[in-house]
Amino acid sequence: MTAQALADEFETSIRTIYRDIDELSAAGVPVYAERGRAGGFQLLDGYRTRLTGLTPAEAEALVLSGLPGPAADLGLGDVMAAAQLKLLAALPEEGRSGAARIASRFHLDPAGWFRSTEEVEILPALAEAVWNGRKIRVRYDSWTGAVERELGPLGLALKGGAWYLVAQAGAAPRAYRVSAVRTLEVAGESFVRPADFDLAAWWAAWARDFEQRLYRGQARLRLSPRGFARLSRLAPAVGEAAARTASAPDEAGWAEVEIPIESIVHASGEILKLGAEAEVLAPPELRDEMTRTVARLGELYTEAIRRNP
Repeated sequence: MTAQALADEFETSIRTIYRDIDELSAAGVPVYAERGRAGGFQLLDGYRTRLTGLTPAEAEALVLSGLPGPAADLGLGDVMAAAQLKLLAALPEEGRSGAARIASRFHLDPAGWFRSTEEVEILPALAEAVWNGRKIRVRYDSWTGAVERELGPLGLALKGGAWYLVAQAGAAPRAYRVSAVRTLEVAGESFVRPADFDLAAWWAAWARDFEQRLYRGQARLRLSPRGFARLSRLAPAVGEAAARTASAPDEAGWAEVEIPIESIVHASGEILKLGAEAEVLAPPELRDEMTRTVARLGELYTEAIRRNP
């Protein structure tokens, strides 16, 4: 069909038709033009797609986002595999090859080192309650002991290999670690999810606030160059704070830094991971705790040497 015929058919301008043809071609749709009196625009014979407008890059992103581990946790492993096969089958050749190449060359593992994704048997049932908007009754282990709650499930989030339920308890949403849920009962009563609730935005704000509440104090350390390298063994927030507050190194290469800490006891255990490459300068309570801990270690190993010379 000529540009004029297409413009008449769709009641638009010829300039718009040219622009739309360019967009279709850029999206991977095999549209080409033949010049001459009998020419015009033509679609490649036999071309079919049910994924109208899906670009090769978008197809690759969809394949990459299909994490097999989390999908299996939610009881959707087979469904995810089938969906990816259908996606590949429906794509034009150009998009299919790119998506298959992405799947074979990139693998996303959401769990941290030396950790595995938590295996939670109730997760598929919980996901179904979230999807179908059903109220739930749970019994879970909180900081103060076993607690029973009736919740309105808003969503599920995967963080560092651990699943969290975001649910409404009363007027405000809260986050619950799924592995701490001991019993789950899906109620017959429906839960109306607030239309304006944004799970991703709420989770980002909650996680940021949680980290700020977790670190309740500050400590000042002296670190050797090797100590700086060992900071990767601690939480990312600690390394970021150390890099941001580091003083100029002295002649031996040691520098002073400030890091956030949860508590004196917790900080003592974490700083011990740095070995003799870190010295606590403040607060005095942490320095005293480190001194006591190192003294106990010295006594322990001195006694061991005495028993087994």
